[in-house]
Amino acid sequence: MAKRDYYEVLGISKGASAGEIKKAYRKKAIEFHPDKNPDDKTAEAKFKEAAEAYEILSDGDKKARYDQFGHQAFEGGGGGGFNGGMNMDDIFSQFGDIFGGGFGGGFSGFGGGGGQRRSKGSNLRIRVKLTLEEVANGVEKKIKVKRKVQASGVTYKTCSTCNGSGQVTRIANTILGRMQTASPCNVCSGSGQVINNRPSDADAQGLKLAEETVSIKIPAGVVDGMQLKVSGKGNEAPGNGISGDLLVAIEELDHENLQREGDNLHYDLYVSFPEAVLGTSKEIETVTGKVRIKVEAGMQSGKILRLRGKGIPSINGYGKGDLLVHVNVWTPKTLNKQQREFFETMLEDDHFSPKPESSDKSFFEKVKDMFS
Repeated sequence: MAKRDYYEVLGISKGASAGEIKKAYRKKAIEFHPDKNPDDKTAEAKFKEAAEAYEILSDGDKKARYDQFGHQAFEGGGGGGFNGGMNMDDIFSQFGDIFGGGFGGGFSGFGGGGGQRRSKGSNLRIRVKLTLEEVANGVEKKIKVKRKVQASGVTYKTCSTCNGSGQVTRIANTILGRMQTASPCNVCSGSGQVINNRPSDADAQGLKLAEETVSIKIPAGVVDGMQLKVSGKGNEAPGNGISGDLLVAIEELDHENLQREGDNLHYDLYVSFPEAVLGTSKEIETVTGKVRIKVEAGMQSGKILRLRGKGIPSINGYGKGDLLVHVNVWTPKTLNKQQREFFETMLEDDHFSPKPESSDKSFFEKVKDMFS
């Protein structure tokens, strides 16, 4: 199969500058990179084709020969490593720096160049207990955390094995020619430095335990079991590494009078029989303070009063839930003689006979409405 024109491969003109050639190759290499196109043989072929074009056009001598004679200038193996059968490792080894910060380093399965690694410290996990009021309103908690930090007096020196590069390069002779591969240095774990001086209170990595007060802002609407992350407040990493994170697990404490169900709250309100008959007003507890509600005369037991917006804010910012007040008429279990005589005379009174209206919904209808 005839090879495509190298300028066509990179999508540039013959008059392209060195910077334009490099930019065009980087764009193609990212587009067809194996990590972005796993198990895609077509993308892999285009990735190699772009690398071959760049290898020729980025070299002044080879570019001049190609401009004059085309592909014929390199027939017979005179072109360079790609015509000699270079594989993916060779591409990353030779052109790994072309990708810059976003793609610099050994790619999965191909172990290219990439320089020093910045190790990351381990994460820490804590559990924070919140009242229902704190869940509803959000809260800032100051928590004492024991975390590993770099000990005072620790100094580092350049790793002599990799000379500070963080990688060791190996060259092997194969039937395809000399192959160069790079891998993280096993002495410094890719950081490029090792401990030079370590105080007695530090561990082998130059770290020690220290207690720190961490401020944690907890948004309104969190739920039991949810995990929040405080970046950089886990254990520190040795050298110039990145600190781990502090993972905060939420534990919601039970409330004495309120029950949570999603973003809604439930409250059981008990009224006496005379209060239900004559009507009254009652002070009830909410997560933002106490409010007074009116109990209409003739209120039936099982009635649900909905206080809109008195529930829990949505963690996603979609408003607030409601407070559902369940009215329960309390029936006395014992009566004195006078009370008993009164109710006995009312047994046959038509006014006391149950006469449910359409507005007095059944239990199942109330449950249905509650979840609608």
